[in-house]
Amino acid sequence: MNDIVERKVSDLLIKIDRPTCIGSKNCNNAAPNLFELDDEQICSFKDNTEGIEQEIIIEACSVCPVSALYVIDQNEKQIVP
Repeated sequence: MNDIVERKVSDLLIKIDRPTCIGSKNCNNAAPNLFELDDEQICSFKDNTEGIEQEIIIEACSVCPVSALYVIDQNEKQIVP
């Protein structure tokens, strides 16, 4: 699997830095419809991530204790971390 996994959700580009993730589940707790832990206990995207509010995405990515989640807006501005 790639070290960086990305997906466009609600006009935001979310990137997961898999080697940095420590599996804290903070992201999953904040946005259970967006994130889950895979078999390696690393953050991954759920299959259906449509219709998730931007505020929830930003909050879920902001609570990562090791900054393994990145959010980039439609203007290509990085807003998390």
